[in-house]
Amino acid sequence: MVVAANVDELHGANKLSKQTALTEKGEVISGRGDPVNMHDILTGSTPDGRSSPTAGDTTCSNWTESGAGSAIVGHHDRTGLDESAPAKSWNASHATRGCGMDALKATGGSGLLYCFAAN
Repeated sequence: MVVAANVDELHGANKLSKQTALTEKGEVISGRGDPVNMHDILTGSTPDGRSSPTAGDTTCSNWTESGAGSAIVGHHDRTGLDESAPAKSWNASHATRGCGMDALKATGGSGLLYCFAAN
């Protein structure tokens, strides 16, 4: 499934949703409202897909930390606690509570990353 024709569309009107942001095996990832919520996907980015040098560490020390720290996540199901843009953002919803699996799970994720392929 094509979720965006180019980078501008990916960070604009893309087709990312719970039904299209699948695992590498084509399986749907649990989201908000499911028995286990894993909708937080690690990105470390701003809404336009860039790193934020002024926001401090947003990538759990460049994805090497498994304890203290924090990362920016997006919601693959585009659902949050309210109707705000961050709550619906696929790449920049909020920071995690930490970098370890317990902290990621408590925040609403499981350490998943997006992977995109170009045609």
